[in-house]
Amino acid sequence: MLKSCRGRKIKLEGFNNLTKSLSFNIYDICYARSKASQNDYLEYIDEAYNSRILQSIVEKVTEIVQAKVVNMSTQDYDPRGASVTVLINEGFNTVHSLSPEVTAHLDKSHIAIHTYPETNSYTGISTFRVDIDVSTCGMISPLNALDFLINSFDSDIVLMDYRVRGFTRDVNGRKIYIDHDIASIQDFISDEILKNYTAYDINIVSDNIFHTKMILNKFRLDNYMFGPESEKLSAATKAKIRKLLKQEMQEIFQCNNIYDD
Repeated sequence: MLKSCRGRKIKLEGFNNLTKSLSFNIYDICYARSKASQNDYLEYIDEAYNSRILQSIVEKVTEIVQAKVVNMSTQDYDPRGASVTVLINEGFNTVHSLSPEVTAHLDKSHIAIHTYPETNSYTGISTFRVDIDVSTCGMISPLNALDFLINSFDSDIVLMDYRVRGFTRDVNGRKIYIDHDIASIQDFISDEILKNYTAYDINIVSDNIFHTKMILNKFRLDNYMFGPESEKLSAATKAKIRKLLKQEMQEIFQCNNIYDD
């Protein structure tokens, strides 16, 4: 089993025991002023990203990383949100459609997606968050699914963590703590996606820990307005809403309430 890592080829002794874990949050922001529009937004999100839709996303991720589903579990929550958890196995296989009540597992790896829609009645800002965890071991890597996952949602802010844990051994018994070349998570995101975001890293390369944040560079206000009351607004009101949206995105990006009065 030959693998290139940081300029050298390694041959492993046996099964690859390294665990590669990718975790990230994707945030989609919008403005819904009235209570009715906020409720409509939540209903829209629940329909657009219900467990059936999330299941199809998970199945595609499984295909991209060339794994196969062992077991899957899906759940739509009352009143809001949905989850899908999957156990996967190394080795590509056709993923068969599973009913919303079926549980799916991978025997060496797993994928989990959870959604968290919420609204702020004070500001009118609504935030839809998706938590995604892809953990693999063996030769398959979750990094190959990044482009697909980012494009699967309206991703205004993306916060990503990637870590390689444990060790495996080469044929001489020497411990190997990473089996692939990586300097940044951004290396595995297409230029087509990256050009739309401001991104920066906080990496501890010596410990195989990588963190990347991305925030959308530009947005059209019309795409962030939800509800009929948003159709006829003055220029001054639109400017105020744009400012609110930008502040919300910046706070989430920096994980800090920087605009608190």
